[in-house]
Amino acid sequence: MKLAFIGGGVMAEAILGGVLAAKIAEPGAIHMGEPRPERRQALTKQYGVHAFSDNLMAAHDADLVILAIKPQDLPSVFRQLKGHLSPQQAALSIIAGAKMSTLSQGLGHPAIIRVMPNTPAQIRCGMSLWTCSKEVGRPLRDATKAILGTVGVEIHVEDEKYLDMATALSASGPAYVFLFIEALIDAGVFVGLPRDMARTLALQTVLGSTRLVMETGKHPGELKDMVVSPGGTTAEALQILEHRAVPGAVVEAVNAAYQKSIKLGQG
Repeated sequence: MKLAFIGGGVMAEAILGGVLAAKIAEPGAIHMGEPRPERRQALTKQYGVHAFSDNLMAAHDADLVILAIKPQDLPSVFRQLKGHLSPQQAALSIIAGAKMSTLSQGLGHPAIIRVMPNTPAQIRCGMSLWTCSKEVGRPLRDATKAILGTVGVEIHVEDEKYLDMATALSASGPAYVFLFIEALIDAGVFVGLPRDMARTLALQTVLGSTRLVMETGKHPGELKDMVVSPGGTTAEALQILEHRAVPGAVVEAVNAAYQKSIKLGQG
């Protein structure tokens, strides 16, 4: 398989690393379109891929053209690539807020795959939700599934509306979790724990709690109740969190991100 990445940033490198580790494509069959010469040199040296300053050269003859750029760079890429993709190619976008209709019109190409990944893809623990147009054939659908599977869990959906929802939940979600972890660590320091100890306690608690939900299949509320003793320390702490409307604030935050994603997609 031949792949072209338009943009050589963090998420592009995460996917690149997963693809090479899984041997989905050989380094020589991968092109990177990247404007910064030092970044091109670094990618070529570390991974053995071909890097170009010209995105059209990078995209030439690739089966999948992966758009891994910032939203503000999309108009420029449209000008470079519009009308130059062949019927055998598909464009795969990981650009937040960029609708399939926008991508198809901007590229002058009907075969579009839209993916919403998240940053834990960097350590092969990502979450990706994706959809594609009917013009994307089965081989490239299967290739997309395999590629995304190298960096974590992937879910295919038929309706594009779920991509904006995933943007608010799983794509933005790591920031919410990091905020909570940071608060847990600071709380540990506040009550007297050394910071390095508070960090270890907080991180392992979050990791273990997540794995417990996943491996038992139990509802988080059921597992929460198993921790709470009547009149105990956990009950006291949860009373404060509920009094401060923390659960409701999380819902409001995710909804705000969802509404923003919709707005970005509207231009």
